[in-house]
Amino acid sequence: MSAAAAAPLLGVRPIRVAIMTADPTRRAALAATLAGHGYVLAASVDDADIVLAAGQRAVAEAPVVALGGNPDAAGQLAEDASAAQIDAAIRAVAAGLRVRGADVASPGFRPMNDEGAPLLTPRELDVLIAIGQGLSNKEIARKLGISPHTVKFHLESLFRKLGATNRAEAVAKGGQAVHL
Repeated sequence: MSAAAAAPLLGVRPIRVAIMTADPTRRAALAATLAGHGYVLAASVDDADIVLAAGQRAVAEAPVVALGGNPDAAGQLAEDASAAQIDAAIRAVAAGLRVRGADVASPGFRPMNDEGAPLLTPRELDVLIAIGQGLSNKEIARKLGISPHTVKFHLESLFRKLGATNRAEAVAKGGQAVHL
């Protein structure tokens, strides 16, 4: 399911979720959690909007939220994720986003240890604004009259200063830091 096809799922009808796990006790607990958050349990993976896989690798047409061990899943949480984390991940994946729990994500670049908001250079601000507009590295390079390699350099610096691991996180944290 594409992001465009998944986005209308939110708010239109209850999201249908299929549970994939070999453990019947785990299945019952996850079913209770999902029912408590207003999801409809799908009879099969083929009928699901989202697949929640616990302890096994799921391959499905629908986006997958994996509890542990599936790096290819649209959503990946720790095996012991809370009900609130599972709910948030399912809703985010249904909206077309990719989700990684804090304990699952790669560490990425480390933030600077300075107190307060990070000091961004004017060029880093230009790059931050451009990635916020959804521009690719090549498009940013053309817009700013710099090489794609220089754009990459500025992105790495932004990620490090903001403590971000991806472009979306950099935009979110950068917006908070500099009040864009």
